[in-house]
Amino acid sequence: MGLFQRLSSIFSHLTATAYPWPAVDIRLPGRQYLHLVGSIHMGTQDMAPLPARLLKKLQQADALIVEADISVSGSPFTKITPEAPLETRLTAEHYQQVMALCSEFSIAPAIIDTAPMWQVALILQTHQAQKLGLRANYGIDYQLLEAARQNDIAVQELEGVQNQVELLTGLPNGGMTLLSDTLHHWHTNARMLQIMISWWLSTSTPKNDTSLPDTFSDELHNILITQRNQQWCTFLQQLPPGHYVVAVGALHLFGEGNVPALLKAKEP
Repeated sequence: MGLFQRLSSIFSHLTATAYPWPAVDIRLPGRQYLHLVGSIHMGTQDMAPLPARLLKKLQQADALIVEADISVSGSPFTKITPEAPLETRLTAEHYQQVMALCSEFSIAPAIIDTAPMWQVALILQTHQAQKLGLRANYGIDYQLLEAARQNDIAVQELEGVQNQVELLTGLPNGGMTLLSDTLHHWHTNARMLQIMISWWLSTSTPKNDTSLPDTFSDELHNILITQRNQQWCTFLQQLPPGHYVVAVGALHLFGEGNVPALLKAKEP
């Protein structure tokens, strides 16, 4: 089943709210009130500042919960072990595709030559997003983190940067599937970014006819989406009673086993 079909089961929850951004409210049996926000990790200048209504929700919250606190300075990848030259690890076709993108984005091949394949994928994805005008300091979760600190709101992490690095380093085949998916779905990834940007620049929530392509293989979808959704839901269900703003990547709000659906099954 494609991602578009899987979206249908959750769009009814999103469109039932009155928020002009992708979000849904959840009330758990333990009296945890969650405002789940579909974040985009890099944003455009037009996405700042955040909507006043969202900032008010944050100011009234007991804590902001994010996947990881990305506002902490320093690269998490400084201790990554160099690997064999990229040309020896890729097929000729994939290597040519990577080199063509390096040329297009003025990426020095030496920067990625000994990087693990999952890191090559992330570097390429970052440059693609930047070409579309996206910057990390305009990302929704980054802006929420800044606003939380300005308003002395506690910040909690669903997994943290180090766990994310460990997840990436543990991907099968050194992350080859992530790089292969990135290359195969290059243009559809760009369209998906543009769709999610439009959700934040629009005056209405995502519509029923919104279509998103499926850009992960089943194996990667299970590792990067399904398993993490389940872990995050366990975390959220164990929170003390209170009000929370929870920002996760927008794709985690959609599809089979999405976060809102898993949590709604626990609603009183």
